[in-house]
Amino acid sequence: MRANDSVSRLGPAPLMDSFNYFNYFTEIEEYFWRKRGAHLLVSPLDWAIVETWQKAGIPLSAVLKGIDRAFESWQRSRRAASGRQMKTLAYCVDAVLEAAAEAREANVGAGPETKSFRPSGEPFSRDELRKYLERNSARLRAAAAQRQSSHPALASRFLDAAARLAQSLPLLDSPSSLDLEDLERRLTVVEEKLSAALAADADDNLLLDVRREMDRSLAPYRRKMSADQLAQLERQYLQKRLFEHFGIPRLSLFYLT
Repeated sequence: MRANDSVSRLGPAPLMDSFNYFNYFTEIEEYFWRKRGAHLLVSPLDWAIVETWQKAGIPLSAVLKGIDRAFESWQRSRRAASGRQMKTLAYCVDAVLEAAAEAREANVGAGPETKSFRPSGEPFSRDELRKYLERNSARLRAAAAQRQSSHPALASRFLDAAARLAQSLPLLDSPSSLDLEDLERRLTVVEEKLSAALAADADDNLLLDVRREMDRSLAPYRRKMSADQLAQLERQYLQKRLFEHFGIPRLSLFYLT
């Protein structure tokens, strides 16, 4: 199977165990740093790449295996011989997709695998989750106040999102086991609506600037990626930069850690 086909053939995103699921970003980031031997500021492109892997349901183990292979290939390259270091996860894309395809093929015929976001111990305390939701709600209200005069429709969207977060707080008071999968689903719906509102309301010049920056970042890697991969990566990149520009938080529990 070609690496460029692997994401489209992965099928529905599988549920990861709770530790891997909620530490996906930080685990990949730290592993890449260790392999490189130096701490790097993670670029918007790198974060967008990780988000496309997460949304495709690629297991953490496959990502780390792919990173290992990419570094092995890099060490055999002329660039490594000349003293250059790998600086971005973009060089790992093909290797990660190949590892993901291998993992999926290995699981064929193994029978259904039941995984849940509800392990024997909850990965976050109720207090951590409450503070996270309250903090994000407060940031959304502050962003609404800042944009009220210049972007009134967008400010209204921010306030609506803040209210939705507040409406999720009673879930944390349930005496039964907390359904983190359902909470994550609720947060994803709110975040997707925010993303659509930002793209619709953003100034044309801002969107042009972000796309120019994105094109510069992606230029060295476009030939290595399929059209579907590039489209996913561009969506994640644009979303990240718009959230940053308008000063609003990402809401998924991935960002709690």
